[in-house]
Amino acid sequence: MEPLSVKRVTLTDAFWTRTQELVRREMIPYQWEALNDRLPDASPSFCMHNFRAAGLLGQRRREQGKQYTAPVYSYRGFDVWPEDPAHPAEDQFYGYVFQDTDLYKWIEAVAYSLAVHPDPELEKIADGAIDAVCGAQLENGYLDTYYILTGMDRAFTDLGSFHELYCLGHLLEAAVAYYEATGKDKLLGAARRFADLVDEIFGPEPEKCKGYPGHEIAEMALARLYEATGEEKYLRLSKFFLDQRGTEPNYFDQEEERNARRDGKPWRPSTDPMHNAYTQSHRPVREQDEAVGHAVRAGYLYSGMADAARLTGDRTLADACRRLWRSVTREKLYITGGVGGTVSGEAFSFPYDLPNDTAYSETCAAIALVFFARRMLQMEARSEYADVMELALYNTVLSGMALDGKSFFYVNPLEVLPEACHKDYRVRHVKPVRQKWFGCACCPPNLARMVGSVGAYAYTESADTLWFHLYMSGSLTKTVGDKELQVEVCTEMPWEGRTEVTVHAPEAVTATLAFRIPGWCGPDRASVTATGGKRRELRDGYLYLTGTWTGEERVTLDFPMEIRVMTADPRVREDTGKAAVTRGPVVYCAEEADNGPSLQLYRLDMARMDRASVEDADIQGTPLRVLTVPAKKLRADADALYTPYRAPKEEDAALRLIPYYAWANRGEGEMRVWFRV
Repeated sequence: MEPLSVKRVTLTDAFWTRTQELVRREMIPYQWEALNDRLPDASPSFCMHNFRAAGLLGQRRREQGKQYTAPVYSYRGFDVWPEDPAHPAEDQFYGYVFQDTDLYKWIEAVAYSLAVHPDPELEKIADGAIDAVCGAQLENGYLDTYYILTGMDRAFTDLGSFHELYCLGHLLEAAVAYYEATGKDKLLGAARRFADLVDEIFGPEPEKCKGYPGHEIAEMALARLYEATGEEKYLRLSKFFLDQRGTEPNYFDQEEERNARRDGKPWRPSTDPMHNAYTQSHRPVREQDEAVGHAVRAGYLYSGMADAARLTGDRTLADACRRLWRSVTREKLYITGGVGGTVSGEAFSFPYDLPNDTAYSETCAAIALVFFARRMLQMEARSEYADVMELALYNTVLSGMALDGKSFFYVNPLEVLPEACHKDYRVRHVKPVRQKWFGCACCPPNLARMVGSVGAYAYTESADTLWFHLYMSGSLTKTVGDKELQVEVCTEMPWEGRTEVTVHAPEAVTATLAFRIPGWCGPDRASVTATGGKRRELRDGYLYLTGTWTGEERVTLDFPMEIRVMTADPRVREDTGKAAVTRGPVVYCAEEADNGPSLQLYRLDMARMDRASVEDADIQGTPLRVLTVPAKKLRADADALYTPYRAPKEEDAALRLIPYYAWANRGEGEMRVWFRV
């Protein structure tokens, strides 16, 4: 199965077109200013500074030829910052070692925007940024501004900790997207030259390096480059990185020892059993059965594994993907679609450890989960993959940006007490309001490219079958042989569960349309009516309608969208005796702005839950649906810190709940997803 490109899907969806317009009109211009360090009161990026500095270095080298000696600086840290941010040296690197990727993700987001909304001025700006990237590239194809500016003597010597291959991956993703959107191949040419260099250096041949990415993404990006170019060597390189990962002797352990000896430092092997789990290099990938380590890296790795399994027919790799999917979704997934329970290593914690107030749940990790889910759908159409993809998209992914598109969350907790955020070191990573930018700004441009390409996640296709994974208003064309089906979708998702699909077939076309039955509805409550007497088959959560489509035919999908009170597996200790409220794919939360402080005093009143209501509302001019649910509120009138037990005094109350993604748009205040019942 293949996804449909964004150019083939025209979205008219009220929810997603508004969000994409927010990206186009607000986020992309705002992030360009951030990348150029022109945002007052925001952390400087130095991203464009680094590319221009590397380009200046190259220009001097070309002008002076053999007489030119490139400077070698003493920067060997993971991040480098100027003493005076307002006056950085023009020829030095600043920021994190992976700073290049912020621009690459921005270019990819621009590509998706241009694909559906041509904008000559924006394209001109992007072309200028691409010129800066290409101007920084060395003659042999190498392209990483950290090493270009701090000294090439250590290039490819610290794969475990530094990020050259991660930068390569994002470069490839941006280059393919920009080429597909605009037809311009300048960035694609630069990306291929870097990939070709990496292919010359890494591989199974005896003379080549046996390393692999410390921070994964090159694996999935090389697969994408292979599909875009047809060059088998890129798929082979992706497969090499996967096959090599976690084998013994462990490459990263060897690398650490070599680097320590080179620098004259003592070295001892790590005694931490999770040392290599952080980079998912603790075992060969086919032997892994639990999601561990840095959650973003893991999601990118699993996505690359699924790509390779599909493209090569590797069943053992596919089985590993299924095991890891089960580990993520059945033991380590927040109800909001977030992953990564601990700030320590930005990582997955142990099974069922899903704290709410200290949750990490990085925006990028939720995006990585969406990538993984879509690739599992390409391997096999099972509704559980699309259910999780939808959950992550409508909740944690969108929570990562403000409703005005100008501030962002890196961390997405499920419970916030602002006083704790300011005074308790244990939750120092949790912010009660979104930030304008970050020194490590991976999430904002990742969000922009995710939202811009969301149409490509709604459908996949084979020769004669079109799968509907997400329901969004819009239109597309499905080609079957030499004939076409024009498909129009009209829906009010995520607020209402009724969707109408109109199929126009100028000529009779024999094809199958497969519709996901959402997990939040279920096949027993779903209703699907169709004209034309198509053969029906319910399989793995999809209803397949097969037959000859002719003229104009309609399929009406009715998925009852009721308020649901959800509980967690009892092994999730933090949520024992608690419940969360959802409706359709949207998870709801309570905010201090609607309910006052001390949200812990409320419990859901299950005896009166039939009185819960839904109403239209807006926050900052953004239309959405809010809920009002019956509750009991504990009277906090104790006269001592501890007292003998007595029956709690409660009063009837009502909780106003808003979509989780919309919290923290009305100033600083408490927030909570889980409540006592």
